[in-house]
Amino acid sequence: MATYLTSEKKEEIFAEYGGSAKNTGSIEGQVALFTYRIQALSSHLHDNHKDNSCRKSLLSLVGKRKRLLTYMAKKDINKYREILEKLKIRK
Repeated sequence: MATYLTSEKKEEIFAEYGGSAKNTGSIEGQVALFTYRIQALSSHLHDNHKDNSCRKSLLSLVGKRKRLLTYMAKKDINKYREILEKLKIRK
């Protein structure tokens, strides 16, 4: 786990989006966590454009988030639209 993501921050994200701080398996919480990590990595890449390992990590996170969002859209379209609006994700 990266240093920018403390356990308190992780619990806060899951409490806000996943229902409770202990519900780490919720799709909404995982998407929110991935979004937070993607934002941190992309801001790092703006300053360090030659960091290829970070770029690979960023692309893998984007793929994981995309798969979860696709699953969520098939399962419950209303929750999918809510999470896109809350997190300001383009689709």
